[in-house]
Amino acid sequence: MRAKKSPARNRFSPVLAFLAAALAASALRPAQQQTNEAPADEIVANLAAGRVVIAVVKDAILIGTIENPIEPETRPPTPVPMASSRAGVILGPVDWFSVPAHQQLALLNKELPHLRSQLVHAAPSLQQSSREGGEATDIQAIGQGLLERLNNLAVELHGKIDLPESQPLETLVVADYLPAYGPEIWQLTYGIEQLQQHGEYWNTRVLRPQYLQFWPPEKGASHTLVEFHYPPEDTSPSLLDLLKRKDERLEKVISSDAKMKEVADRIVSGQIGKVASADATQFLRAALDALAPPKSRETMAAIGMEHGFDWILAPPPEPKPEGAQPKSDRPEAAPSLLNPH
Repeated sequence: MRAKKSPARNRFSPVLAFLAAALAASALRPAQQQTNEAPADEIVANLAAGRVVIAVVKDAILIGTIENPIEPETRPPTPVPMASSRAGVILGPVDWFSVPAHQQLALLNKELPHLRSQLVHAAPSLQQSSREGGEATDIQAIGQGLLERLNNLAVELHGKIDLPESQPLETLVVADYLPAYGPEIWQLTYGIEQLQQHGEYWNTRVLRPQYLQFWPPEKGASHTLVEFHYPPEDTSPSLLDLLKRKDERLEKVISSDAKMKEVADRIVSGQIGKVASADATQFLRAALDALAPPKSRETMAAIGMEHGFDWILAPPPEPKPEGAQPKSDRPEAAPSLLNPH
């Protein structure tokens, strides 16, 4: 079932309508079951949506995020410390809960540091990693752990989901430092598969993630910013593209200080590794502020080569884990997954 686009919604409506339909799928039951049963539970999910910008500089990895407040209760993409020198950012549905039961089903940002599978066999793509001395089985352990958790949730999804083949349900970005290897950035994307059982009743499972390594760059490629957007169809220019185009918002930042111009020049010329973390932090904070939509929230964290993970701009408090938010806390326009529009 493809959710129809409402004229009043913005250009990301198809993505959000899909998520609404998908996560409300527990409300879809075969007609013969619905006749004698009470309405099924309503499942609601809040999305982490926006821009993630990662800078691998001389002495740190900087991760800056901007929320794209495309729906009520949107969450800012948030770096989650997973170890002293590793962080992950989930893009997509992060908070899942049942409204009638007032039961929290998942808080993926809280759970992420513990989602590691013990049953890992390195994927062929990871065996080709440029790490010295072995396979990237630690990244796959994280990817498999999140996969298992998502499939725990997917067993409740029984409605038809018309998701474009290239569009993932969930994305995980991982950045870290490894001894004797250095900094790396991975993107893990999770698709779904459905099998029709009878009528409008489908079984849903989340597929093994696809792994893409964005850092270190390919030999001869520029060493510059790495950026990710959610929803996937967000075609907003990256920070790097905006710098190259001399966007007026960024030009004001660059012209404010000679050091700002130096950092911007290093980024554009692909020499970001020569920038000190203190200078890069000052530039990224100002640049992301200039690009942030009104009322959107930002976060920033650093993974230092010597001191590990630390907050530069901490995220807003996580939602309470004891259950779904009280009705009074959710705006009336919030996306009810039984009535996504």
